[in-house]
Amino acid sequence: MQRKITFFMLSASGSPIKQVTLSKTFLRFSGLFVAAIIIFFGFVMYDYYDVKLKLSNIRGVESDVPELSDTIISQRKQIKNFADEINSLKLKLVDLNSFEKQIRIVANIEKPADQDNLFGIGGSMPDDLDTQIPLTDKHNSLVREMHEHTRQLDLALINQKQGFESLLKYLEDQRNLLASTPAVRPVSGWTSSRFGYRVSPFTGLREFHKGLDIATRMGTPIIATADGVVTFVGRKGLLGKVIIIDHGHGMVTRYAHLQKTLKKRGESVKRGDAIALVGNSGRTTGSHLHYEVHLNGIPVNPEKYILN
Repeated sequence: MQRKITFFMLSASGSPIKQVTLSKTFLRFSGLFVAAIIIFFGFVMYDYYDVKLKLSNIRGVESDVPELSDTIISQRKQIKNFADEINSLKLKLVDLNSFEKQIRIVANIEKPADQDNLFGIGGSMPDDLDTQIPLTDKHNSLVREMHEHTRQLDLALINQKQGFESLLKYLEDQRNLLASTPAVRPVSGWTSSRFGYRVSPFTGLREFHKGLDIATRMGTPIIATADGVVTFVGRKGLLGKVIIIDHGHGMVTRYAHLQKTLKKRGESVKRGDAIALVGNSGRTTGSHLHYEVHLNGIPVNPEKYILN
C-alpha cells in the first residue's frame, strides 16, 4: 500500500479548509529535481564567472598587443642591425687578411699551410646575410644564419690571429738577426790591410790575414758592430788586448791591439756602444784596430759586413 502525506491548508478569511494529499514518491522526485536545478544553476554561475574572468584577461592582453607589436618590430630591427654589423665585420676581416698577404708577399714570407684559408680548411667566405627581408618573414632563419656566421667569424679570427702571430714572430726573428749582424765600421780611420793573403810586414812571407786593419789615432773609441754579449776580455798572444762579442746565429766579432777595454765579460751590448779604445798592444807597426768577423767559426771578409 502506497503511503501518502496529507497537507491541510487553513485560510485566514474563514474559507473552508483545503486538503492536499501527495504521495511520498512524488515528494522524493520533487526534492531530487529541485536539488538538480540548484546544482545545475551552480555550474552555470561558475561557468559564467569563469568566462567573465577570461574575457577580462583577453581585454588586458588586447590592451598590451600594440605595445608588444612595437617591441617585436624593434627586436626585428635590432636583428637586422646585428646582421649588418656581422657583414661589416666579415668585410673588415677579409681586408685584414688581404693586408697580411700583401705584407708576406713584400717580405717573401710564405704562410703556413694550416693557416692559408681564413675560414678554415675547405672553408670559404660566407655570403652576406640578407638584411632586406620583410620584418614579418624568415626572422628565425636569419637568426640561425647569424649564429652560423658568428661561428665562422670566430674561426676566421682565430686563423687571422695565428697568421699575424707567425708573421710577427718571423719579423721579430728577422729584426733580431739584423740587429745581431755586423753592419757598420767599428772605428773611423783608413784601411791599412785587408782580409785575405798578404805579405807579412814582420816576416816578409806570404800569410793569410784573417781580419781588417783600420789605422787611426791612439785612444779612438771602438764601437760594437752589432748587438751581442761580450764573451772574452783579455790578452791573446800577438793580438794583445782583445774583446770578443758573440752576436748569436753563429756570428762572432773580434777587436784586437786595444789600448783599453770598456766592457766586461757577460755584458750585453748594442750596435754603436763604445766597447774599447784603439791601441797598439801585441805585435803591431802602429796604433790600429785589427777587426775580425767569424761565421760558424770560420773567418769571413769583414768588409762584406760594413754597410756604412
